Amino acid sequence: MPFAVNMFLVITMDKQKNKRRSGPRTFDRDHAVDVAMHLFWRHGFEGVSLTDLTSAIGIAPPSLYAAFGSKAGLYREALDRYARMPNAFGDLDPTTSLSEAIENFLKHAVNAITDPAGEGGCMISSGMLQCGEDHVELALELAERRKLLRDKIALTLQAWLTPESAASSARYLMTLLLGLSIQARDGASPEELQDIANEALLVFKAREPGGCGIAPAWYVKSGDFAVTPKATT
Repeated sequence: MPFAVNMFLVITMDKQKNKRRSGPRTFDRDHAVDVAMHLFWRHGFEGVSLTDLTSAIGIAPPSLYAAFGSKAGLYREALDRYARMPNAFGDLDPTTSLSEAIENFLKHAVNAITDPAGEGGCMISSGMLQCGEDHVELALELAERRKLLRDKIALTLQAWLTPESAASSARYLMTLLLGLSIQARDGASPEELQDIANEALLVFKAREPGGCGIAPAWYVKSGDFAVTPKATT
């Protein structure tokens, strides 16, 4: 065999061996999830194609499937990433009065859904509210995430309210968060959203002993409070 041909075969075989050793193209998984989170947050699950994801992340479809299993798998990780963001969801502080806790909670919500670093609105509150038949299971998972958040709020509200009243108030707050999220996506300013939150706050102020009584009569119920509210200084 001529020397030149032999060297060509050796070099070619070495390249193939190195290619096999190197395996699939590597990428930064955290970066991939972060990019996907912003795309899904901005456009919704069905508004983002596989091509959109692979182009933005900079990987081939086989690499995406190998890492996340499917587009839905990547979406789930993106939701988890969103939920872990420091400003994604506020907490109700049980050491304050009911109205003060709600006021801080709503202020945090308005700041979160209008944060310039985000995509506007809440990825979970308004995620997959409608979808095609192929994605019903994923939509139900989003609904379950919202239920878990509502249950967490209801449990915390029991620091001030009876379990029954805490549950209805938590549902009220979740409805408010959804409305605020949609308004934020539609371009409402932080000031406009805070005005809405302030109106809702009057409902809770009216429920406290000695409240201002501005809330609708149907909302102010006797026996709501489970304990005497803590005094504030």
